[in-house]
Amino acid sequence: MTLVEFVAPLKKRSRKDKILACMYYRSRYEGIQALTVEGIRGALKAARVPSVSKINVADVVAKSGHYVDTAGTEDGKRLWQLTDSGKQYVRKLLGLPESEPELERDAGAILALVGKVASADVKDYLTEATKCMQVGALRACVVFVWSGAIRIIQEELLDKHSAGLTAALRRHHSKAKAVSRQEHFAYINDKTTLLAAEDLGLFDKNERGVLEECLKLRNRCGHPGKYKPGTKRVSGFIEDLISIVFS
Repeated sequence: MTLVEFVAPLKKRSRKDKILACMYYRSRYEGIQALTVEGIRGALKAARVPSVSKINVADVVAKSGHYVDTAGTEDGKRLWQLTDSGKQYVRKLLGLPESEPELERDAGAILALVGKVASADVKDYLTEATKCMQVGALRACVVFVWSGAIRIIQEELLDKHSAGLTAALRRHHSKAKAVSRQEHFAYINDKTTLLAAEDLGLFDKNERGVLEECLKLRNRCGHPGKYKPGTKRVSGFIEDLISIVFS
């Protein structure tokens, strides 16, 4: 959902409601927890709110009571963020489900990785995973996070261990195709990749074992079935991958 779509139902609502909705979207879906007045005005423009130039954003925010609070300064300009009451107000306003602290925390953890990884493909996977987590689509989140993690592993193997990579893969799967570029991993299963990564010193035995458990969860979530992981299971999965792969 884009910012325009998110704010659209508030067409006939007050300027305050539109501003709070923009702040909520930036916080929940883009990981921007605090905004300057200029940042809020930019969000209103992005949401295509009419006559933004005529809105005294600073005055509206200052009069929003306990729904907002200050969060320090940025380049000498005051930062504003929604309080828990403000977030609850926006959810009620738009008929959104109540937030779950664990989902919010894990979505934030995944989103924080987006700015740290260089690979555009991995960024896309993690962005998708964040969106899934935010709406409680845990199985889809697991699949996307794993896709980002295995891509990181593949890239590191090609970058640091390309000379011995094919031989390491064939120790665990004798008919494995030669791998010299990213596309070749399409013919290598993830378990074989993990075993080869251990042989080449990318992970130790314990780390590889944890990653195999993560892969098992990914497979249970990615294949048709009734299994649905709980938030704590997914939290552990994310924590393990951040610790072993993304750190």
